[in-house]
Amino acid sequence: MKIEKLEVSQHLDTRKLYEEVFSEDEKSFVDYYYQEKTKDNIIYIVREDDDIQAMLHLNPYTLMVNGTEKESYYIVAVATRKEYRGRRYMAGLLREALLDMYQTGVTFTYLMPAAEAIYLPHDFRTMYEQNIEYYAPEEKLAESITVQAAEDKDCDEISAWAQKELARKYQVYARRDKNYYERLLKELACEDGKLIIYRKDGQIVDVRPYYEESKETEEVEKKEAKPKIMIRIVDVRRMLMSLKLKSLMAVSFQITDPLIPENNRYVTMTGTEFSGLMLMDGKPETSEGILPVSALGELVFGAKTVEEISKEEGVSMSGRMESELEKIIPLSRIYLNETV
Repeated sequence: MKIEKLEVSQHLDTRKLYEEVFSEDEKSFVDYYYQEKTKDNIIYIVREDDDIQAMLHLNPYTLMVNGTEKESYYIVAVATRKEYRGRRYMAGLLREALLDMYQTGVTFTYLMPAAEAIYLPHDFRTMYEQNIEYYAPEEKLAESITVQAAEDKDCDEISAWAQKELARKYQVYARRDKNYYERLLKELACEDGKLIIYRKDGQIVDVRPYYEESKETEEVEKKEAKPKIMIRIVDVRRMLMSLKLKSLMAVSFQITDPLIPENNRYVTMTGTEFSGLMLMDGKPETSEGILPVSALGELVFGAKTVEEISKEEGVSMSGRMESELEKIIPLSRIYLNETV
């Protein structure tokens, strides 16, 4: 298996495979994706028989995590040509991408799976279900509310409103600057969609996507399906130091990671509700248990309780360790509603 990281000038070479594997995507969307998203993303490929037979795209996003900016990647367009499946190309691509992300300081990465079972062996776990509210022309609005379709000139104002709203409600979300909304307008437009601004007394109070009638049924189905987002920790130290605590805590344990060697370590976590979590190297003789990276992710993002995690395969922890881990404030308020 030969894995390559393409130059930006080579990104268009993957379009043929994209159209073959994701044949349900409309040409207008694929045009948008290759004109806009491949300007600044990273694409890994497997080349076999003088052609691209598998690929994985990393689309960059700046995420806000407990009020701090963190660079991350949304894994999309994971594809293998039908005749070449079953050769573990995807596993190789994922491993290469994860190792590279670790080297560049990425804390965690995420994806929207075609099927969760595909990514469980690679320590991705479901942490969030997308919940997007759409504008419906027939909805009854209060007399004080007006609506209008957003234009590029509105993006600064929308961004300022969104950043304030997201910071108030969530711990983990994509930073939404002016460029984010300018790109979103293009993404919606390529599928006959718009972004609708709700105003009260001239001030923005909400924004929602809207699709023309031909897309309405499809989008409602997507909404009801609530696509899942799976997350994987890339750098356990950076991840743990992003956390806040309920009270004074001190605990040592071992972390195991079958894909990223640098994450296999003993750690000692200390801190208070005022200092946040502080991390030091631990020692085998003071360790109170073992947490695989997948279980650590479920704990960090609040997908499972400490008690639930303690029963998972590969996990062991003392009663005291369980009590100490309860003091972590999980990153459970997540808003990652991006499509690509």
